[in-house]
Amino acid sequence: MPLTQLAIFIAGLIVLSWSADRFVAGASGLAANLGVQPLLIGMTIMAMGSSAPEILIAISASVNDSNNLAIGNAIGSNIANIGLVLGVTALLRPLQVTSASLKREMPMVMAVSVFAALLLADSYLSVTEGYLLLVTFVATLGALVWLSARATRSDPLVQELTADIQQQHSKLFNLFWLITGMILLPVSAHFMVEAATAIARFYAISDLVIGLTIVAIGTSLPELAACVASVVKKEQDLALGNILGSNIFNILAVLAVPALLAPGGVDELVIQRDVPVMLVFTALVIFFSFAIRGKQRIENWQGGLLLAGFVAFQFSLFP
Repeated sequence: MPLTQLAIFIAGLIVLSWSADRFVAGASGLAANLGVQPLLIGMTIMAMGSSAPEILIAISASVNDSNNLAIGNAIGSNIANIGLVLGVTALLRPLQVTSASLKREMPMVMAVSVFAALLLADSYLSVTEGYLLLVTFVATLGALVWLSARATRSDPLVQELTADIQQQHSKLFNLFWLITGMILLPVSAHFMVEAATAIARFYAISDLVIGLTIVAIGTSLPELAACVASVVKKEQDLALGNILGSNIFNILAVLAVPALLAPGGVDELVIQRDVPVMLVFTALVIFFSFAIRGKQRIENWQGGLLLAGFVAFQFSLFP
């Protein structure tokens, strides 16, 4: 049985990653066709699209009474985005933080992370807290729109996004891939959750740990692929922007799902162990970006430190 479920999980992960990529490509391409500014596309549509796997996993898990898997996926994906994705990316090439937009976005990531910690402090997620997350999500979208409006054409992130988002295809072509992604994302997410839950039960592993490990790593793979592609093209600001945007949406949009669909108690280890780790990783990114000799970049050794911390955290989950 585990081999069958593992095969289903891997197949679901492949389809999930591919359909998320098609969804983002279709949505961003269609937005470009309609004349939306590249920075606005990058900060909203692409960031939400990269968090689409986590959102669909959270919906499927919550409907199946596995809210701890959904919460573990949201927190675990943020940890994986920084420790695994950013760590590997910075190991490949130091990440220069030159965009003024990114410098304004970093405090927002920490703010929403602290906000999530406060909501989870009582080890309970209520419907009211779900609505609070959604309201904050809408307000954050507004703030990102404001940031994109203030950005100048000389901002490196604007230049990288302009080069990355091109109107290469027709509206009909982009619409086709948008709809294809919207159909395949929930289907693949459903099979992934079913398989992950079966594996957890077979090995007597908690839903929370499954969400923090294989599900979180799996749903972070699209970000890893996007960031590696960005640094290969020497678009370091875009790589970091993908991670920051995804982490904001993971907290506000993904965490709101179990609160609204499956409100109830949360494993105490989330606030005792997992949220502090997420906050430390987030603080490290900000510190590395600004505090080392005024270089405002994340060095190779710092990427190695983040990756080592992520690996250590994963091992700590299995006593």
